[in-house]
Amino acid sequence: MNRFRTAVIGTGFMGRTHLEALRRVENVDVVEVAATSQDKARAAAAGYNVLNATDDWRDVIADPSIEAVHITTPNDSHFPIAKAAFEAGKHVLCEKPLAMSVAEAEELVRLQAAKGLRGAVNHNLRCYPMVQQMRNLREAGDFGEILVVQGTYSQDWMLYPSDWNWRVEPAVSGVSRVMADIGSHFFDMAEHVTGLKVTAVCSDLQTFWPTRKRPSSGGETFSGKLGASGETIAVAVTTEDFGATIFRMGRARGAMTASQVSAGRKNGLVLEIYGTKGGASWRQEAPDELWLGHRNDPNQLLLKDPSLLAEKARAFADYPGGHGEGYPDTHKQLFRRFYAAIADPSLVPDYPEMADGLRQLKILDAELASHKAHAWVDVPE
Repeated sequence: MNRFRTAVIGTGFMGRTHLEALRRVENVDVVEVAATSQDKARAAAAGYNVLNATDDWRDVIADPSIEAVHITTPNDSHFPIAKAAFEAGKHVLCEKPLAMSVAEAEELVRLQAAKGLRGAVNHNLRCYPMVQQMRNLREAGDFGEILVVQGTYSQDWMLYPSDWNWRVEPAVSGVSRVMADIGSHFFDMAEHVTGLKVTAVCSDLQTFWPTRKRPSSGGETFSGKLGASGETIAVAVTTEDFGATIFRMGRARGAMTASQVSAGRKNGLVLEIYGTKGGASWRQEAPDELWLGHRNDPNQLLLKDPSLLAEKARAFADYPGGHGEGYPDTHKQLFRRFYAAIADPSLVPDYPEMADGLRQLKILDAELASHKAHAWVDVPE
């Protein structure tokens, strides 16, 4: 088995998630951690038994022994780091969004192809076993022609005006927050499961808190729910707290909402598809369950059991029935496939690629344009 030397750039919530998952990928050695300070890098490296730590991501790029990098930094740095990594001949696994603009994402897709390297975007949520089962049932024709696609991605961690995160700041996160951060997960999963492409959108966005209180000391993702202490600064907010989009997928029609102000919903991603033969519904807050709906027969509730799943879906489940697989496992599954594709250039990628990250930015641009114009906007191919 080929072994790979990799590095993780970024040590926040997602950086630690990647470090934890990489320990569970059999043929990968994390050899360096990069952060914005030496103290942060050393703390993360020590916690995950990584020997090298740096406060400059360029040190990772300059090391010829490092074959791949994981980019888990804030959004504004994804493009320059990924570009530098590709130019240095390294494979790249990047957090979403892939870049701050469609033009930047297109450049990364072109560069990856020119260099003959592997590139992935961490739309990990499609890697739940029951999401893959829903996809396989659709491919087998169990739902017939898809007519309706609907759902939500609802959270509550930004409910109060005192809740703060770097994602609020457009210069760092981009002009969209909710639709870019979690709405993109919904659309990636919807297209992946149905095999259909979003062709047009009509969107409405809302910023409920035009002013938020930023802690003087900053704040990590989700940390605000523990309560803030100390001085705060009132900051004007332009990124949305909520968004709603109705959309077309050819003949199929859809509707979705994304929210970070829905009290009680911790990570409420829901995808429902309905076709001429039947329907299905999956909820991330109960990820081992898949509801199947029928017109003339009793409905079903499937529980994750690899021995009862389709062969392709079974490959995403490592534990037997009754043993839950959740959010951390989705990263392991995606990372495992990414490194398998590096090891075997002939493999067709079984993970979200850079082109999928570009795709989500095109959908996001159409949503923003639709909201501004109060009109339907086509999504380009």
